[in-house]
Amino acid sequence: MGERHISAKAGQFTESVIREMTRRCVELHGAGAVNFAQGFPDFDPPAELVEAAARAMRDGYNQYATTWGAPELREAIASCYGPLFGREIDPAREITVTCGSTEAMIAAMLGLLDPGDEVVVFSPFYENYGPDCILSGASPHYVTLHEPDFRIDPEELAAAFNPRTRAIVVNTPNNPTGKVYTRAELEMIADLCMRHDVIAITDEIYEHLVYEGEHIRLATVPGMADRTVTISGISKTYSLTGWRVGWLIAPPLLTDGIRKVHDFLTVGAAHPLQIASAAALALPAAYYTRFVDDYRARRDLLVEGLQALGFGCEAPAGAYYVMADISGFGYADDFTFANHMIEHLGVATVPGSSFFHEPGLGVNRIRFSYPKKLETIRRGLEQLRVLAPSAIGSNG
Repeated sequence: MGERHISAKAGQFTESVIREMTRRCVELHGAGAVNFAQGFPDFDPPAELVEAAARAMRDGYNQYATTWGAPELREAIASCYGPLFGREIDPAREITVTCGSTEAMIAAMLGLLDPGDEVVVFSPFYENYGPDCILSGASPHYVTLHEPDFRIDPEELAAAFNPRTRAIVVNTPNNPTGKVYTRAELEMIADLCMRHDVIAITDEIYEHLVYEGEHIRLATVPGMADRTVTISGISKTYSLTGWRVGWLIAPPLLTDGIRKVHDFLTVGAAHPLQIASAAALALPAAYYTRFVDDYRARRDLLVEGLQALGFGCEAPAGAYYVMADISGFGYADDFTFANHMIEHLGVATVPGSSFFHEPGLGVNRIRFSYPKKLETIRRGLEQLRVLAPSAIGSNG
């Protein structure tokens, strides 16, 4: 075999740091590992949804669904999101069901971008966005969210738009920061999109996890309905990350391009799980209230525990991640610290620099993920207790 073993595209990024940290911790510590790295629950999803999936299999939904989604699920999505968007959504022409929101993002980019296009991406960002741009032949143009509140600098954002800009990615509530974009920020983004004829691709997978503020959908901002692709799915809201059912809502012209790519990318998501996902969207309002209350308790327990151990962090406004400052512990960088926690304490986290376009911006940060049982969070904090300044001092 020649020297060139992989494609130039694949050579521009690494494997997922999030999943690498999870894998290494489990390999070293097995059941004793506490996984604050990867965002999946260690508790069961609603029992009625598991039964809905089993019933769908028994009822014969075991062959291919319509490529862009089972009609039952697309109709459920349209019924659920129509009131949220303030308009009717056409399930036949505006909704595409995908293999999770991860496939939704790459399908959107491959279906709507051309080589040489630029995509505005806020930094820090979920690690898939950069590779998705590269795989689609586009170039990410990063705009920094400024600490401590991860604000947007209006001048920096405006300067990022140029004749090559084709799209902007907006993730609200945000992974990894927990930021919930304000109406003023979304209106600023909308104004730039309209002035420069740019598409907005919004990752709203954490749409129901908002503790402070309000989740505002960019597609509902005046002027944005015809140029916004909204992405969500069942993974986070219903504790079903392994089902891999997501969706895109987009105007017909954009949907046409996305569906062509989706068809050849994955053909379709699992048919019985699509049917069961329609049942998820029919859960009563009380489910979402309890959902947020449960996550608020997890958030508060983790944040208070980390603060007591000497981490610098604030409670996030949304999603289920905490970006913690580790500068008080005296480690060389975030990877050294994260590796120490995996190898010696059995706790997996994610080095903060993996979320930044300039790694130096995150070198003193670690991301904790908390979709865990309260007892798991307590156990993880206990395993981290030796990091507390008092413990470090007592150990000389």
